[in-house]
Amino acid sequence: MSGKRSNGEGSIYPYKNGHAAYAWVTKPDGKRARKYVYGKTRDEVHDKWIKLHSEAKKGPVATRHRTVAVFLTYWLDSIVKPNLAPLSYVSYEGYVRLYIAPHLGTKRLDKLTVRDVREWLTKLATICQCCAQGKDADRAPDRRKCCAVGGCCESYPSRRVIQGSRDALRAALTHAVGEEEISKNVASLVKVSKPRRRRIRPWSVADAGHFLTDAAARDDHLFAAWVLVLTLGLRRGEVLGLTWKSIDFETGELYVDHQIQRAGRQILHRETKTEESDDFLPLPELCLKALRMRRAQQTGDRKAVGELWQDTHGLVFTTKYGTPIEPGNLTRMFALRARRAGLRVIPLRNTRHTCSSLLVALKVHPKIAQRILRHSQIAMTMEVYAEASEEQVRAAIGKLSDAMGGTG
Repeated sequence: MSGKRSNGEGSIYPYKNGHAAYAWVTKPDGKRARKYVYGKTRDEVHDKWIKLHSEAKKGPVATRHRTVAVFLTYWLDSIVKPNLAPLSYVSYEGYVRLYIAPHLGTKRLDKLTVRDVREWLTKLATICQCCAQGKDADRAPDRRKCCAVGGCCESYPSRRVIQGSRDALRAALTHAVGEEEISKNVASLVKVSKPRRRRIRPWSVADAGHFLTDAAARDDHLFAAWVLVLTLGLRRGEVLGLTWKSIDFETGELYVDHQIQRAGRQILHRETKTEESDDFLPLPELCLKALRMRRAQQTGDRKAVGELWQDTHGLVFTTKYGTPIEPGNLTRMFALRARRAGLRVIPLRNTRHTCSSLLVALKVHPKIAQRILRHSQIAMTMEVYAEASEEQVRAAIGKLSDAMGGTG
């Protein structure tokens, strides 16, 4: 460290309980300014000082650390929005706006600690979101029932919301570490309790058959959609994103490669989430017949509305005017059809699990089931096969009882 320093090289000097140093750098706005580094020992500061000089030679250097809110805005606009799916952006933006920025936004990014994150999550679980977000105040005066009239409905965030908020902050801080704004990701060091996984009780083979029989008897215009989700395990977005070009009636094949998604105020027709989700699937005769019926129904709808027809993607399932079906509406229609058929209502997303159970009941080989369900890992398929049906459980308990009785 001997030798005379050049002009603009800066200085190292004692400071409080350690040492400090500065170097002249060019800021992003083009102006020159001093930037300081600190440490407990002279050698530590010298290493930081050398690194600072190296950064200054490469280009502009920020002299002030951003707040958490400023960095999260940059992360959403420059990292998430251009590189991730629109639905991912909507999800992250919601967590940032509603749960992270209001509590941690004013803190300096480099000063954020594990304790800050832990205390934020603990406090978040006790804050009524109806009050915090002003939901009750936005309601009509005659519909206000809690915060705006001096009460509280205690609408606390669920475990899933708490975990999602932590995960969003962790994802953002991962980029901050990668861009060398901070040295470690403090959010990854805070553990949160996972939401309890609710066990799925799918329909039986008889239930699924009864549902389809009832839908066919009523000439349901979504009959083909119900057939595809129950027999091929297609996801809601995949069914709504199907186009006539993806169906080959001659070879009896269906190609899954697009989906319909609601992202904020937009309904998007976009590629499926992963390459593993794209695949050719053979169409059983029941599916082919249902799709031919659907094609005839859509032709009738197009003739009925004439110039009002608006389909631009060639979708298989549309409204009577050719517009995409709202994903949430399909979920509600499925529940309505189930109640109409006198069946126990299950979420539409659980029909995929129903399809898995049907494959188990039909003793389909797991590798074939993996291809039908388009699981990326066979372990996912085997997890389904490991969940024995209620009838199998009863049979096993019966055998155990007989065996114990026999030994007695």
